[in-house]
This record gives sequence, C-alpha cells and structure tokens, in this order.
Amino acid sequence: MRVAVVQMTSTDDVGANLAAARKFVAAAAEQGAALVALPENFAFLRREGMPIPCAQGLDGEIVGTLRELAERHRIWLLGGTFPEATADARGGRVHNTSVALAPDGRIAAVYRKIHLFDVDLSAQGGLAYRESERVAPGAEPVAFETPFGIVGLSVCYDVRFPELYRCLAERGARWLAVPSAFARETGRDHWEVLLRARAIENQAFVLAAAQVGDHGGGRSSYGRSMIVDPWGLVLARAPDVPGPVFADCRLEDQDRVRAALPALRHRRL
Repeated sequence: MRVAVVQMTSTDDVGANLAAARKFVAAAAEQGAALVALPENFAFLRREGMPIPCAQGLDGEIVGTLRELAERHRIWLLGGTFPEATADARGGRVHNTSVALAPDGRIAAVYRKIHLFDVDLSAQGGLAYRESERVAPGAEPVAFETPFGIVGLSVCYDVRFPELYRCLAERGARWLAVPSAFARETGRDHWEVLLRARAIENQAFVLAAAQVGDHGGGRSSYGRSMIVDPWGLVLARAPDVPGPVFADCRLEDQDRVRAALPALRHRRL
C-alpha cells in the first residue's frame, strides 16, 4: 500500500495554508497514495506566545476542507492538527486536535494532544515554549479501524512518552501517526532516534509528517518528515522543502517481523 506524508511550512495565514494542503494532498493522491498524512498545525502555525484567532469546531472550515479532500481523492487522510475551540475555563484555551477522515469524507477519529510542549530551549539557541498557556491537554489515547489495520494517533511531543504508543499497540495499532512541528534544536539530535524507537518497540509503521523551515517571529521547525517501517528502517525521508514523500508499505512484511521477533507477546510487565 502506498502512503504519503506531507511536509509543510505553515504560517498564521489560514487561507494560504489550506491552499498549500490542497495542492500537496492532490499531488499525493495523483501518485497513488491511499493514506496521506499532514503535519501538526498544518492550517495555522502561530508565532510563540500569540493568540489563536481561528479556533473552531469540528464543523468549521478547517475540518470541512479535510473532509472535502478525503472524499474528492477517495483517500484516508490524517489531518495533522488544528486549533479546536473548547469550553476550557482557564483563559479559553483550545485543544491541539488531530482528525482522521475516511474516503467518504466522514470523521473516523478525533485525538486531542495529551502531552504539551512546555520547555525552554534558550540554552540551545532556541525559544521558550509554553504550549499549555494556549492549549488544554487531551486525556484519551485514540486508535481507529481501517481496511489496512488499526491506526494509532499521537502528536509531536507525545513521541517522548513511549507508554502512549504501547497503549496504542495493545489496541492493535499497525500504524502510528506522529504529525509534528519539531523544534530545530531538538530535531537535530532526537527526531529520527525517537521515531525509529517507537517503530521498533511497537513493530509498527510510523508516519511522521512534519513542519519545516521558518514560520515567522523567530519560530522554525526541523522538518525531515519520515516514514519508518516496523524494523526501524527509514523508508522515506523528506528534503528540507515542503511537499509529499512516499513509501510502499507491505503488511506482510510487518507480519514477518512480528512473527520472527515476537517482542509484543513476550512482555511481562
């Protein structure tokens, strides 16, 4: 099965971001991808500390665009994340929400990012991030059924918490989605290591669509979107420009890995 991860350089211009997503998803579908993944914050990537004026519900323009694209191209679409409006009492925070769409345009799953990026990278030459000031954490792991196996959802900073992925593997996940806007300072040393580790530990395909380049206001992302196989091999790696990259993933190869090295069945804890 052919899959694609889309790399983007999103900004705070929702219209321009949605136009770019339409172009890249169409290009992925034209090249035969049955499953396409977009990055975190694909529709709106704010400067650190700025408000989020485009928060909306699952019935808003952003999810509507995703539904339209999935139905038009008859693909499974992993919609990265968007700022979902919430009734959170602490300052009107949003959820950082990932939506999966089926080929008929219906919403197949909704995941709200659990682990929030509150870190200070100034010693590494980067910014201090306080995602929790504007974002309310989700609480529930999410996996959903497809004809090609169960897909487990996660977002960016989640990748540092292996217990979430083991939970998804216990639910039968054969695919792990990690849409991201990974900071350059951490991405250089941690991005590939973490993705390959999650693939190896759970003997799953990892789909890591990422933001790349400069977003304005001093904020930038590492890029290097990847597709990793259940043995931990990188099947596809994006160059440092926006656009889709592809891999042909064979479930029979995954079955062989899990049969030859049955680590998921050997757990004692």
